[in-house]
Amino acid sequence: MTEPFHGAKTATFIGDDLLMIMRDDKPGIDFPAHWDFPGGGRDEGETGYQTAAREMREEVGLDLDRAEILWRRRLPSDTAPGRDSWFFVAQFPAGAVDDIRFGDEGQFWRLMPVEEVLALPQIVPSLALRLRLWLDFRAGGN
Repeated sequence: MTEPFHGAKTATFIGDDLLMIMRDDKPGIDFPAHWDFPGGGRDEGETGYQTAAREMREEVGLDLDRAEILWRRRLPSDTAPGRDSWFFVAQFPAGAVDDIRFGDEGQFWRLMPVEEVLALPQIVPSLALRLRLWLDFRAGGN
């Protein structure tokens, strides 16, 4: 049995760029009209990886099993106080862009260089912070 957690997000590299989703602009959702990574809430009994893989398939049609998982961390959730969420960094080959099949959540998707993602004014705040954590780790930090 897995310990409960809130959800999972995946910073998804397609070649050198990150796959970003513009969230829906609807009342009642967290961070409307903000840039986001694929991911979402946990279904009962799922592991962090299973949640990330299911959300990836539903939102952009990619199979996370075909990616290299570069990093994973369980971190405090920004939308569910007292709960954790999983954050993954995954690498797909550049050709995977042809496999993207955008689902019914979000307005549209776009590939962006990391520097552009980090400079976005309308990004889900915790995701920029988590991406910076990974970049620090990759550069030899803690």
